[in-house]
Amino acid sequence: MKVYFDNAATTKIHESVLAEMMPFLTDNFGNPSSIHEYGRKAKSAIEKSRKIVARYLNASTAEIFFTSCGTESNNMVIKEAIYSLGVKRIIASSIEHHCVLHSLDTMKERGVKVELLSVNTFGEINLDELEQMLATSTEKTLVSIMNANNEIGTINDIVAIGEICKTHQALFHSDSVQTIAHYTFDVQKNSIDFLSGSAHKFHGPKGIGFVYINSTNTLHPFIDGGAQERNMRAGTENVAGIIGLGTALELWMNNLDEYKTQISSLKVYMIGRLKHEISDIAFNGRTDDKSLYHVLSVSLPANNKTDLLLFNLDIKGICASGGSACASGSVQASHVMEAINAPLDRRTVRFSFSIFNTKEEIDFAVECLKEMV
Repeated sequence: MKVYFDNAATTKIHESVLAEMMPFLTDNFGNPSSIHEYGRKAKSAIEKSRKIVARYLNASTAEIFFTSCGTESNNMVIKEAIYSLGVKRIIASSIEHHCVLHSLDTMKERGVKVELLSVNTFGEINLDELEQMLATSTEKTLVSIMNANNEIGTINDIVAIGEICKTHQALFHSDSVQTIAHYTFDVQKNSIDFLSGSAHKFHGPKGIGFVYINSTNTLHPFIDGGAQERNMRAGTENVAGIIGLGTALELWMNNLDEYKTQISSLKVYMIGRLKHEISDIAFNGRTDDKSLYHVLSVSLPANNKTDLLLFNLDIKGICASGGSACASGSVQASHVMEAINAPLDRRTVRFSFSIFNTKEEIDFAVECLKEMV
């Protein structure tokens, strides 16, 4: 039996998404910058996807820019906030994705002040601490807080964070790669300046993402060259990828309640089965509605089998991710596990679910874990 429980890493392309993409990989192969029929067809398809993203966010199409992925989107925002908007100080959490933390390291080397918020054992930031940090300085500041953590699933209240930033005239960016499509957004109601997304997290293709940039902020081009993406990102567009992103997002928009109910029930079912079958079971982060409904971080006691947990699961045909990396017989905790003070004598595995998973697969995975523990 082959089981894929690593959907927070990437998802299978939905067959309906692939069907929409295929014509633009074969017959409709035109360059969107060309003025002839082939080019016009490609350009029209891109703008259709842009409208879908804008409608989902309740934004203007002029505020949506396609990129290669969430990593590029996050890099664009962080670096151009400094180069274009004069940001001198960035506040982020200690459990941001590495594409954010490594970008901050680079900017710190160039003289930008970087401050990291601590998190509690659930991976939640302290809003009072954020407000205090913003109140103590008049330097132009960017706050970059992820909407939800990719390892443990903890969700941050970006509405509350946005209001705090607005009160203190700080710019607000949210890496929303794990929540786009899975939850509803309305940027008109939230005080948010920048937001990032990536198609392969919601059954779209890899290699395509987007960034929302509030129209009140004018950034310089992130990649110089041609006039693509309204001069913001030069280079011939990934037409099929953009179409796949728009199609996948629209699919989720039309079926969100059904998909959310289906996937949530799988997470709840697995929690119940694990608690019933394994006495010494624990979970990292929250397991309630303040965590991603498709992510479950499981904590297991250490032994000779769980020390090679992911390897042993893979042998059984189960694909999952770890909250720690094993190498040469030693275990090094991830920066997220360290930040939440996860016990060093336990092992972590992340299961993440999709619409293609079943309860039978969960039963199989639980039995495999039971054998190891």
